[in-house]
Amino acid sequence: MSSALYDKIVSQRGSLENLIAKIPGFKGYHEKNARRHADRLLREHISAELDRRYKRFEDVEREVLDLAGGLMKMTDTRRAKTKLRTYRDRVYTAAPKYDGMFAQLKIGNKELDEIYAFDEAQVNYISLIDIKLDALAEAVGKDNFDKALDEFVDVVNEADDAFDLRDNVITGFEVEG
Repeated sequence: MSSALYDKIVSQRGSLENLIAKIPGFKGYHEKNARRHADRLLREHISAELDRRYKRFEDVEREVLDLAGGLMKMTDTRRAKTKLRTYRDRVYTAAPKYDGMFAQLKIGNKELDEIYAFDEAQVNYISLIDIKLDALAEAVGKDNFDKALDEFVDVVNEADDAFDLRDNVITGFEVEG
């Protein structure tokens, strides 16, 4: 994973309050016994938001396919749709990687700040995906459609890479002994 992406995420972090305000019911990871619940709540929220973007992407894809020559774009739109679905599925199913040990991690303020920075980044990627979906919808039938599709895929790939970094940050913490 890219250290530039890591630095970008950590430098753009907001406060825990910002994250809590964006996710209904999310209280954070301060209490050891609540960490798995908070993590599951966060992942369910993000994956539900990604489901909505996936459905919206399918609407855009249908518009493209209805155009003359739209079938020629099918491979590219399917590739983009698969990337979005794969990212969504990874977010939704991530817990088994560290679920049992997450409550046992030694997490101080520094570690919490890192986790929250990565969690906030995941929530913020939803907005970036929206922006790229808006641009993609606007580009349907125009010369800039391929560029808009590439930019959409780039944001989804970056979000997926950031999720990998989040997992690496969490699994890199020391387990209480």
